Amino acid sequence: MAKYIEFKHITKVFPGQTALDDVGFSIERGEIHAIIGENGAGKSTLLNILHGAFASTSGEILIDGRQIRFSSTADSIKYGIAKVHQEIISVPDMTVAENLFLGKEPSRLGFIDRRKMIADAERILGRLRCDFKPTDRMGDLSTGQKQMVAIAKALEIDAKIISFDEPTSSLSDAEVKILFEIIRELKQKGITILYISHKMSEIFALCDRATVLRDGKYIDTLQMNDVTRDEIIHAMVGRDISMFAQRTLECQAQMDEVTLEVKHLSGEAFKDVSFQLHKGEILGFFGLVGAGRTEVMRAVYGADKITQGSVILNGKPIDPASPNDAIREGIALISENRKEQGIVPNLNNMDNMALPCLDKFRSGALINDHKKYLNAKDKGGKVGLRPNDPRFMTVSLSGGNAQKVILARWMSTDAKIMIFDEPTKGIDIGAKADIYQLMEKMAENGISIIMVSSELTEVMGMSDRIIVMREGRVTAEIDRDQFTEEGILNFAVEGE
Repeated sequence: MAKYIEFKHITKVFPGQTALDDVGFSIERGEIHAIIGENGAGKSTLLNILHGAFASTSGEILIDGRQIRFSSTADSIKYGIAKVHQEIISVPDMTVAENLFLGKEPSRLGFIDRRKMIADAERILGRLRCDFKPTDRMGDLSTGQKQMVAIAKALEIDAKIISFDEPTSSLSDAEVKILFEIIRELKQKGITILYISHKMSEIFALCDRATVLRDGKYIDTLQMNDVTRDEIIHAMVGRDISMFAQRTLECQAQMDEVTLEVKHLSGEAFKDVSFQLHKGEILGFFGLVGAGRTEVMRAVYGADKITQGSVILNGKPIDPASPNDAIREGIALISENRKEQGIVPNLNNMDNMALPCLDKFRSGALINDHKKYLNAKDKGGKVGLRPNDPRFMTVSLSGGNAQKVILARWMSTDAKIMIFDEPTKGIDIGAKADIYQLMEKMAENGISIIMVSSELTEVMGMSDRIIVMREGRVTAEIDRDQFTEEGILNFAVEGE
């Protein structure tokens, strides 16, 4: 097949960072082509240039032999290039149909033709086998359902090129299966698919070829039928790395010293939860979606209401009525939702890191920016932040580096209990290894860690003990020498 999309010498320079450096490769018409690499490799930047979100510093893009340069995303959509974003953008108070046709509503006699709009929406949603109606309120949909609406938008414009940026991060297994069927149908119709995902199983199951970027540079384009998982990972990170989480330091847990005890805790989504956390321990929490793990952690952190039970910190009962109370007690929560509950988009790295402990940076009545700068430089170096620039806008960082900013924030507070909720969600393999190493170093320094994870290999690899939950209740507490995938899954599914 002939070249369809050609990237030629694409370079993109942001202040203080070269995001893409002379990148060049081609994509064939009607193929499913993965663009892979660690967070910060330049994948999303390349797609943003293709979609007209911003211009390249130099280089050119050719489609079907013709040079294209879009001045906006609206231009690329008119050309037939659509993007399904990882972060779902919608108007919650409008209906699904209204969101789907926003800005391009069908009209009749000068008025919006709602009957046609609903019928057209129904046809597209039916193609995706969606279990909700065009007249449903967008804000009432689940995250996975909202993602299906985003995919429906791409189908609605009859695009000839569609890019998917981590499209399965919020989908159920059933929704993922449907999405893959739709993508394969699009391929059969000659539509070209660009696919970004950190999940190797998806890349192998779906894609024809994969282009690897590393540190903004083109590394290789690989045929998926002719390459192994280890070869791809080595190309991505430039070094050998295990696919799975594993402890590299000796366990530092002091099992005779209880730092946190939760007794018979109940809330809106969980009931009668009890457990102990020891000094220097990594305690894993595992369960299926809806098990109530996150809700327990939010209650301990003071973000959600406790209806019954007690929280005991270092032998003393505490009543965390708000996150500020928990922070004062030395408890930190790294939320799974970085974008909404982690970083503040309009702040730079040093301000995001300083948020929960501004008093540390006072000089008299004023906040001393130089102190914040020095703290950010120090903590950024410890977490391996790239670029380690205190004044860099956090919102412009890759997902893995944004997560490192959040870790640096809580390291700035001197917290003694760290709660990690899905700490590596949406993060590439290399960044995962960095997060695991940071967790181990924290434990080695006597910090007690709770890790909530939906990845069984991750929770088994990193935990000293595992608490299993199902439907809001604890079903098992398992020591490391008794970990088995079958046993843990049985407690998560059957509860016994």
